[in-house]
Amino acid sequence: MDEPLKAFLVTLQPPGQSDAEAASHLDELRGLVKTLGMVTIEAMVAKHRESHPRLLVGSGKAEEITKRAIDTDADLVVFDDELSPSQQRNWETDTGLTVIDRQEVILEIFSERAFTREAVLQVALARMQYSLPRLTRSYSDLSRQRGGARGNRGGGEMQLEVDRRVILDKIDKLKGELESVRRHRDRTRQRRDKGSMPTASIVGYTNAGKSTLLNLLTDAGVLQEDKLFATLDPTTRRTSLGGGVEILLTDTVGFIQKLPHHLVDAFRSTLEEAVQADFLIHLVDASHPDWATQSKTTLEVLGSLGAGEKPQILVFNKIDAMPDEVLRRGLEIQFPEALFVSLLEGTGVDALKQTMAATVKKLHVPRLLRLPLDRGDLVGYLYKNAQVLAERYTETAIEIEALVPASAMAMVAAFDTEPL
Repeated sequence: MDEPLKAFLVTLQPPGQSDAEAASHLDELRGLVKTLGMVTIEAMVAKHRESHPRLLVGSGKAEEITKRAIDTDADLVVFDDELSPSQQRNWETDTGLTVIDRQEVILEIFSERAFTREAVLQVALARMQYSLPRLTRSYSDLSRQRGGARGNRGGGEMQLEVDRRVILDKIDKLKGELESVRRHRDRTRQRRDKGSMPTASIVGYTNAGKSTLLNLLTDAGVLQEDKLFATLDPTTRRTSLGGGVEILLTDTVGFIQKLPHHLVDAFRSTLEEAVQADFLIHLVDASHPDWATQSKTTLEVLGSLGAGEKPQILVFNKIDAMPDEVLRRGLEIQFPEALFVSLLEGTGVDALKQTMAATVKKLHVPRLLRLPLDRGDLVGYLYKNAQVLAERYTETAIEIEALVPASAMAMVAAFDTEPL
C-alpha cells in the first residue's frame, strides 16, 4: 500500500482577520486534505498585509514558507487561498515541490465521491474549467502525481498536454451532456411536484449530519462518515411523520466556505433541490467552535440560489459533543425556536418530526371535504393526488380530511368546507 502524501498547509491571515478565524480556516483545510487521504505534516498561519502578483505573499514570507516546507520533508504544499496559474508555477519552481490550492483539493474530493452520471459530469466540467487557464493540469489522482522524493516526477504522473481548443471542445460536450441529464431531472421533479407529497430538503454545512438525519428518518442507507463531503449526490426518500402526514425528504450536498466558483455553477442543479422544497431543515453542528460562520455560509449560499426566504426549521445537532452545558443553554436562549438534537444518540428526533409535521400543516392546510355518497371516484382521486388523513361515512356524505395540493383542489373545490 502506498504511503499517503505528506502535506504542508498554509493559510494566509490578512489584516482584520482574527487569529481564531485563521485557525478555523486552517482546521478546515486539514479536514479537507484528510478526506483526500493525505496526512498533514505541518500547518502554518502566514500573516500578510497585501497580495503580491508573483507568489501572493511578499518575498520574506515566501522564503519562510519555502524553508519550513522543505525542512519538514513535505511532498506538497497546500494553500488555503486560491492561487493563480502563474503563482502556482512560481511556487513549484521556487520550492521544487508540488503546490496546489484549496480549489484543487475540493475538486479532487468531489471527483472521488461522484457516483451518479450527473455528479460525474458536473465534476468533469468543473475540472475542465479549472484546468483551462493552466492547460497542463488535469490530474485524475493526486496520489499518482509527482509523488515520492521532492522534485521528482514519478512515472505515474498524469499531466495532459492539451491545447485551448481541445479543452473548450470538451467543455462544450460536457455542458451538452449535462443539460440532457438536467432535463431528465427536471421531468422527474415535475412529475413529483404534481403529486400530493410535501417536500423538505436537509441543508447545512458539510459534516453537520445531514445524511445521518436522512437515514434516521427514512432508512435510506446513505453513506455517513466523519469526513467532509461524505456524500455528494442528493438522495430523496419518503417518510412518515405520524398522524397520516408523509413527506419527501432530500439530503443535499454540504456547503463549505471558499467553495470553488466552478463547483457552485456546476452543482447548481443539485443544490436546486433546496429551491424546489416546500421547506428546509437547516442543520448546524453545535459542537463546532465556528458554527456561527458555518451557519452564515449556508444561509449565504441558500440566498444566492433564491432559497433564502424558504421556511426553515433550525436544528442544532451534536449536542452530545458540546464541550460546555452553559454554551448549550446560551444557544437555547439565543435561538428559542430552534431544536437541539443528537442524531448519534437519537435525542430530540421525535420533537423534530413533530415540528416537521406542524410545518407541513402550516404550508398544506388540512381540508375537510364532504363528498356525495355516490362520488367514490373522487375518493379515489384524493387518495391518488392528496394526502388523506381520515375518511368517515355519514348518512349524507363521505367526509375526507386531507392535505390537498393546489393542483388537485380544482377537482374537489365544490365540496370544500373549511380548513381544519
